[in-house]
This record gives sequence, structure tokens and C-alpha cells, in this order.
Amino acid sequence: MRFIKYCFLLILGIILCFLALANRDLVTLRLLPETLSNIFSVPMVEVPTFIVVLGGIIFGLFLGFVWEWLREHQHRSKATKSNRKIRDLEREVSGLKKMNTTEDEILALLEK
Repeated sequence: MRFIKYCFLLILGIILCFLALANRDLVTLRLLPETLSNIFSVPMVEVPTFIVVLGGIIFGLFLGFVWEWLREHQHRSKATKSNRKIRDLEREVSGLKKMNTTEDEILALLEK
């Protein structure tokens, strides 16, 4: 299984290298449209195309992970409450078992 994982990562790395080599042309990134950037003097950045593509993929993955983490909050909350309730009930059961064993010993001594 580890071999398959490393082969997949190697192939993915090769594909990303080819993507980077094929898209080395510079593109200009602006925060605002050109007419507004002249008024507010917002800086422009020139970066290779592959950085824009890979940056968009990474940003999308990060956004998806955060969205999924927020969506699963209610499930994690319910699991935490259930675990807390189970722990309290187990503590109560062990306390009741201790009470029953001490009462039986006392009754046994009284019967003698």
C-alpha cells in the first residue's frame, strides 16, 4: 500500500512540475479593476501563471476543509456530550457497585 502511495505522489509531482514549466508566463494580479486601481493606487503583482493556478487549488482545498470542519461542529458537540454522559454514568455505576459490596459485608458481619 505504501508503494502505491509513493507512486501516486511521484506521478502527481511530475504532473505539477510539467504544469509549472508549461505556464511560466507572467500575469498581472490586481486587487481592484484597472480604473479603480488608478484612483486608489493599489499595487499590482506580476506572478507566473502556475502560481495563480496552484494557489487557487490550495485556497479552494483550504476553504473546503474549513467549511467541512464548521459543518461537522454539531456532530463533534453531540459526541462530546455523549462521551461525558457515558463517563458520568460509568462513575455512578462503579460507585453503586462499591456501595453494594460494602453493604453485603456489613450484613454478613451482622448475621454472624
